[in-house]
Amino acid sequence: MSGRNPYEVLGVSKSATDAEIKRAYRKLARQYHPDRNPGNPAAESKFKEIQAAYEKIETPEARQEFDQQQHMSNMFGQGFGGGNMRFNMDGSGMGGFQDIFSSMFGGGQPHQQFGGQPRQRQVEKAAPINVALELSPEQAKAGGEFPFSFKRFKTSGRGMETKKVTLKLKLQPGVQHGEKKTLKGQGHDHPEGETGDVHVTLRIDPGEHRAWDGDTLIQFVEVPYSTLVLGGAVSTKLPSGKTVRLKVEPNSQSGDRRRMGGEGFNGGPLDIEFVLPEVESDSLTTEQRQALEKLRDLGL
Repeated sequence: MSGRNPYEVLGVSKSATDAEIKRAYRKLARQYHPDRNPGNPAAESKFKEIQAAYEKIETPEARQEFDQQQHMSNMFGQGFGGGNMRFNMDGSGMGGFQDIFSSMFGGGQPHQQFGGQPRQRQVEKAAPINVALELSPEQAKAGGEFPFSFKRFKTSGRGMETKKVTLKLKLQPGVQHGEKKTLKGQGHDHPEGETGDVHVTLRIDPGEHRAWDGDTLIQFVEVPYSTLVLGGAVSTKLPSGKTVRLKVEPNSQSGDRRRMGGEGFNGGPLDIEFVLPEVESDSLTTEQRQALEKLRDLGL
């Protein structure tokens, strides 16, 4: 758990899809690759950090493992090492069972009335497990049964241990990004109460040059600086496959958005966001470089 959070290193949100993470990694790896930055120790160090971060969340299994270890570390402290573990009801093994019991299972002591008299004990339930299920747009539209894996606490004799579990979730056609499903009684065992639930969040890959903002699909459209300032038009292909030509008003800004109703996933909203193209200096023609140098001399 040492080092920077891999999501921060790769510049993606914790809710990003696996495909978005892979695209972010490839982009950063190209940017900081030693072959493109010879003799630059800072770039080499950044490249190694990017590689290490990606390895932690490269696959759905590795990502689920990292997310759950981070969750455990937040509850039990940085001493939590992940992997399979076992502890006993008497407090031996992993130490501080009462603290763990309180954090994971909500205590376990009978509720007290005023005056110190115990009242009827309520049945307690283990904390829920939160997992994500990655889907392609085609899978989300078609529906079906989809497997996913996670780790849970399971009672074993007089103790508890972590077990890897694989379940299947049946989805109807047309599910939405961010939609949540609950599998009751499939989560952590409770030493003295009810087994917890599993909360599954659906994550649909937005596709290249797209991202999710809540339940709104964002499509990033590159617009040259000269077109943003002077106005003009750009063409882009929408998720439906059709190509449209968008008018760019003079004095537009990078980050400006335009709503296109019904053009998003499953007929939902789509926001077009203008962004500046990523230009690499070694890809410029002589004429382009000279033009940029002249603009720089003119203060632009």
